[in-house]
Amino acid sequence: MKKIMKRQAAILMAVIFMMSAGGCTQKKNVETSAETVQKETEAADENNSEGFVLLADVAPDVIQEVRYYTTYNFVGERIDGYEEPCVLMTKEAAAALNEVSKDVMEQGYRLKVYDAYRPQTAVDHFVRWAEDLDATEMKDYFYLEVDKTLLFDQGYIDAKSGHSRGSTVDLTLFDMSTGKEVDMGGTFDYFGELSHPDYTEGLTDEQYANRMILREAMIRHGFRPLETEWWHFTLENEPYPDTYFDFHVNAEVVSDAGL
Repeated sequence: MKKIMKRQAAILMAVIFMMSAGGCTQKKNVETSAETVQKETEAADENNSEGFVLLADVAPDVIQEVRYYTTYNFVGERIDGYEEPCVLMTKEAAAALNEVSKDVMEQGYRLKVYDAYRPQTAVDHFVRWAEDLDATEMKDYFYLEVDKTLLFDQGYIDAKSGHSRGSTVDLTLFDMSTGKEVDMGGTFDYFGELSHPDYTEGLTDEQYANRMILREAMIRHGFRPLETEWWHFTLENEPYPDTYFDFHVNAEVVSDAGL
């Protein structure tokens, strides 16, 4: 980081010098140099994990099952960029989720997180998988009703994900009295209308009520829901609304970040 800042400072000094010299040729050079500074700053931001924490450090009561570190996901293999089975989030989102955790624990539940920060590298893996129409090993589990050729058109796969901004989380409830996940009437990451939070066809009253318990607790503490996935929530006032990060998921990237 210090090397990048020094390099930027040197470039900016050169820009100032050329601006004072004047002339059309020098103006062209000034524009090119300024563009270089901007690009280098953007690249540094995308790989800068200073604003992130390990969720376990902030909300130790939250259960973690990092699906994309395993082979049990819609792709059927460990996803690129998930180097350790840990959950990373922005400091603000982790603090808000800790409040949700306290809330649901008073109701007899715990939160169980499947995914939060997702590097752009992982999103790129999803895109490659979606373009490979022969890769259908997990179809019966995750996209039984959806033609794989339609995953992009119907919005199940995209080149960018809000998860890469660091303040989005995929989660469910865990019932402390039964020692099992709460029955939501559908599995995490299932591609289909069944996953819509307000979907009721074939769901029991209890399953629908369980979805609402999670939804209402998340909304109470500053998260907004997604209308197509009962498990997906984003911090309303996310700190990096325009930045898609790409550092990999492991504990070391936030070891010096502090809380």
